[in-house]
Amino acid sequence: MVENKKKLSESIEDYIEKLYIDDPSENGGVRITDLAEAMNVSKASANDAVRRLKDLGYVKHERYRQIYLTEKGKKKGAQIYDRHTTLTSFLTVFIGVDPETAEEDACAIEHIISEETFKKIKKLLNNEIEQI
Repeated sequence: MVENKKKLSESIEDYIEKLYIDDPSENGGVRITDLAEAMNVSKASANDAVRRLKDLGYVKHERYRQIYLTEKGKKKGAQIYDRHTTLTSFLTVFIGVDPETAEEDACAIEHIISEETFKKIKKLLNNEIEQI
């Protein structure tokens, strides 16, 4: 079976990344209330996003229960988080962008950058860090 390569929306990627960062442990989960607060949205909006994530296979969630990333969700979350942290580091190390601006810009860039460009940035950054 070929996995659907359709691009996720920025919003859905942001939810996956937030769940990946905030998931307290293998046994823990994230409450809708906490997710909505962290994403600065209403509980209804967070519920809609979680429903979509569940339909896409990224989370397990039962009504009024914690939200858990599936293995697919954890893999995607790690990928998104890696892009975010790598781009933030690149912007601060190579371009000299202040950390707060780099964080905001990385969040925007992580959704649109091509895989080829990202890999080259990561390689460049890793080579720079190895030389330090």
